[in-house]
Amino acid sequence: MTDIKYKETIHTDINQYEYTTVNHDENKVRIYTLKNGLKVFLAQNFDAPRIQTFIPVRTGSNNDPSDNTGLAHYLEHMMFKGTSKLGTQNWEKEKKLLDQISALYEEHKAEQDSEKKKEIYKKIDEVSQEASQYAISNEYDKAISSLGASGTNAHTWFDETVYKNNIPNNELEKWLKIEKERFSEIVLRLFHTELESVYEEFNRAQDNDTRLVNYELMSALFPTHPNGQQTTLGKPEHLKNPSMKAIHKYFDEYYVPNNYAMVLVGDLDFEATIQLVDQYFGTIPYRELPKKTPIIEQPITEIVERTVKSPTTPRVQLAWRTDSYGTREAMLADIVVNILSNRGEAGLLDLHINQTQKMLWAQAFSVGLKRYGYFSIVAVPKETQTLKDATKMVLDEIELIKKGDFPDWMLPAIINDFKLQRMKGLETAEGLATTLYDIYIKGRSWEQELNEMNEYASFTKEDVISFANTFFKDNYVVVNKEKGVNDKLVRVENPGITPVKINREAQSEFLQEILSEKTEDIKPEFIDYRKEIATDHIKGKKLSFVKNKYNDIAQVHFIFPFGSDHDRDLGISTQFLQYLGTEDFSPEDLKKEFFKIGVSNDFKTTNNQLLISLSGLEENIEKGILLLQHWMTHVQPDQEIYNQFVGTVLENRQAIKKDKSRIMTALVNYAKLGNTSRFTDVISKEELESSKAETFTDRMKQLFKYPYQVFFYGKDFDGFKQHIGQYIENESLQAPEPKKYPEPETGGNVYFVNYDMVQMEMSKAGRGNLVNPSNFGKINVFNEYFGRGLSSIVFQEIRESKSLAYSAYVSYSANAEINHPDYVVTYIGTQPDKLMIAVDTMNELMNELPEVPIQFENAKNAALKQIASTRVTRNNIFFNTLRLKKLNIEHDFRKDIYEQIQGLQFEDIKQFYQTDIQSVNFNTAIIGKKENLDMEAVSKMGTFTEVSLKDIFGH
Repeated sequence: MTDIKYKETIHTDINQYEYTTVNHDENKVRIYTLKNGLKVFLAQNFDAPRIQTFIPVRTGSNNDPSDNTGLAHYLEHMMFKGTSKLGTQNWEKEKKLLDQISALYEEHKAEQDSEKKKEIYKKIDEVSQEASQYAISNEYDKAISSLGASGTNAHTWFDETVYKNNIPNNELEKWLKIEKERFSEIVLRLFHTELESVYEEFNRAQDNDTRLVNYELMSALFPTHPNGQQTTLGKPEHLKNPSMKAIHKYFDEYYVPNNYAMVLVGDLDFEATIQLVDQYFGTIPYRELPKKTPIIEQPITEIVERTVKSPTTPRVQLAWRTDSYGTREAMLADIVVNILSNRGEAGLLDLHINQTQKMLWAQAFSVGLKRYGYFSIVAVPKETQTLKDATKMVLDEIELIKKGDFPDWMLPAIINDFKLQRMKGLETAEGLATTLYDIYIKGRSWEQELNEMNEYASFTKEDVISFANTFFKDNYVVVNKEKGVNDKLVRVENPGITPVKINREAQSEFLQEILSEKTEDIKPEFIDYRKEIATDHIKGKKLSFVKNKYNDIAQVHFIFPFGSDHDRDLGISTQFLQYLGTEDFSPEDLKKEFFKIGVSNDFKTTNNQLLISLSGLEENIEKGILLLQHWMTHVQPDQEIYNQFVGTVLENRQAIKKDKSRIMTALVNYAKLGNTSRFTDVISKEELESSKAETFTDRMKQLFKYPYQVFFYGKDFDGFKQHIGQYIENESLQAPEPKKYPEPETGGNVYFVNYDMVQMEMSKAGRGNLVNPSNFGKINVFNEYFGRGLSSIVFQEIRESKSLAYSAYVSYSANAEINHPDYVVTYIGTQPDKLMIAVDTMNELMNELPEVPIQFENAKNAALKQIASTRVTRNNIFFNTLRLKKLNIEHDFRKDIYEQIQGLQFEDIKQFYQTDIQSVNFNTAIIGKKENLDMEAVSKMGTFTEVSLKDIFGH
């Protein structure tokens, strides 16, 4: 990790394409620029015969017209609707109707009279019905999934819209053909149903108070710049009054090759790949971009205070505006962030607030944008503290930095940690590709990015102190998130969209051409775990080893074959350990020592396993083991710290019970398992408060006397074996027998939690048959075909046809452990007045499995291609064996799944559906505002019970 000066060099390949590289770049990234301005980033990664692809466009919500906010995000959605060739049965007839719809939307946008607007919208709905008979829903996804693509998605942010796919490398040319088609033009088909889905996404955001706080924060930080004045999802009045004309104009202006890039990282040939990219994308013409006048923010010269209310736990967020990403100010702000919070290890907030439990939680972070950025701290006070108390505590920590009251070793340790995190980030195809698209969006060179560590390392402690004194003044924004009723929620009526035709069996000529083009199949490779995993025994302990072929990072995992089922208090014990020290090290000093050597530790307790992990540079891993062993075997109980810890645990429990997503998780668990599950079997307040600290520390001191095995992921197994033996104790203790938790039959019950929110969320959970691995191939295809994904039956019917929800799915979940039941889970999140229509639609779909042969073949072939082109690598080689053993499987079971899918017919899926799904009885979980609940409709679903938070959480 020595400092290297990186410099860009220009080359010409064998086909006379000019490209740049950066010397000493271990990833050997090539950057081409085609004649039309298209930037192409190529890098090789041979983990699997696949390619991670990103197409980042340098535009986002910051370029939305002020009267059409949300446009960039909505355009992103429409990019999945196809073109004049993809997604249509008769483009000439469809186009005439789409032109009519566009004109009607302009009329609708201009009309001020609300009743007349409704009449126009009825006409839009009417013409849309006629147009839909020519549209083919989700044909882009059908085309892309036919390649065996995974991770198909996109996102929009301030200055970026990024399109994502991970594809088998033998399908590169077909992928380019599909993407060239959709980047050549945009067709706004099925527009009003998708618009309603986007509005449901807006509603979901309203129920997410993290977004609400962020909106207030950004608005105050950037009172004139689009960073703060235009949210990505847009304003509701703009979403309800869109302009198809404006979307076409935006596409024509910003979706041009000189404003987007192609990022391809994976198993590829440089010369052949750039030729293919040029063949398809090189023909798209260059266009001048719109001239933009930079918006300059005036300095913030006072404290700007805002308040947001919602049902969740109170917290406060502070933020200072910074200069743009990559500037000196932004980099120094990033260093200060890590002096305060360095991954929960040894920052000032970590040690002085979180470690000492002065508050529930505090963390600093920074966000660097293309223009400006911000430095922020979030703090969650205890119930006895005010938001002002929390604000003062974090400001006191900043004062320490101003005074230089932080250790000299911290700065070099932070820089080393930066280098370590970068090494981890760049080792995978996706990680490297993400970094490459990010530098493109921000307008940085690869040379700048690689030299960034040298720039960070050049800053001295004096630089940091000087920066802190200049930067941190009364020039910040503070958002107080109070507990209360959110009076800013926008509640809207269902516009009454008539379901559009889906045309599931239709195929455009373009799709038929894609499907008919044959590529040489990738042959699947199934791993022989016995060959890939080296094993040995030392002092009776099994040691397993997988070689790290990528970098100098090593991992050591101590795997104990028992968990919370065996000892309910185990998780609390490992949590409490984090606040304790030894006779040689205070708790704070232990954190510092781990951070100094760049080794992180992690404790994970599941129902049947405790996993203690260390990760860092291999040269320091033995020091990490020594420190871990010393900590655990010499941990000092402290009753005062324990009492504080109990108070923190109890307050966190209360905070969780105010969080909508946590409540929904608990409610679904209750619907599945009732009130006698692991989830509800928690240590009571009385037990916690009456316990002694030694009860929990004694567990930790004795832990290494129990059975366990060791897994080492690194380079030098022989060296590891030489030193690990000295830390292994004789096995003298046995784990207690696990507690058995019932898995009751489901059916006939509706459980409801009242929560103030815009949407309603409903999930049905049904217990199935005992897990049967011989069904895994059928489950894979069923989920792809029926319940999950953009081209699934459920998604098409509920979202695409009827626009009833932003998110809806049916998932068959195989149990991870033999002799336990599978579960079928359905989910719908939508407006209250759409919920019962959505439920009825879901019920209709599940009454009898719809038969769409083309869609079934697509799902089957996509599953085969994904398995064939996937490889098991890195530490997954070992951890896969642990997962398989829970199912009594000793080999790479993907081989069995692949062979089953090869011979699968629709009748097999149908029979599986009839025997394993159709007979399942469901309990229902609903969360939402009670006054919006249709009690008559809900009563038909089963016996209605409004449950308390204590019922579902067990405390």
